[in-house]
Amino acid sequence: MKVIIHDLDIEFERLLQAEDNQLIRADGKYACCQGCFSCWTKRPAECIMHDNLKEISRLIGKADKLIIITKNCYGTYHPNVKAILDRSIGISTPLSTYRGKEMHHTLRYGTHDEIKIFAYGNFLPNEKASFELIAQRNALNYGYKKSKVLFSDSPEKVMENIS
Repeated sequence: MKVIIHDLDIEFERLLQAEDNQLIRADGKYACCQGCFSCWTKRPAECIMHDNLKEISRLIGKADKLIIITKNCYGTYHPNVKAILDRSIGISTPLSTYRGKEMHHTLRYGTHDEIKIFAYGNFLPNEKASFELIAQRNALNYGYKKSKVLFSDSPEKVMENIS
């Protein structure tokens, strides 16, 4: 299964639909993470908030491939996309281990191959470097062996390059 988190409008979403794609539209209609850590301790990988992101940790944790499509916001994810990623903290456990010669939380669902991020909009040179670093860190924390960031100046160009 491929999970695609995106901030595109409904017209682009239709182009992304496929049998094995699970689409999560970052439309800003989700509650923000409350930082209660229930998804870590009381209800593993399940958010206490009752909305469409209740099972987001399980969905991302079990995905074969994670694709994030986001508008550049100062060298990082759009806030609506970031809110979804914040709600997926339950993909790990509160326990710690060494990964990449650093201390990280133990993964609940094991490792995956690659996370791909399609970032669009205007970029300053240092914003591209920042995005690549964030992608590498997210890949490590989410259990992906590698990350890839592809930059374009418009959502239309993102759609040309997605596969």
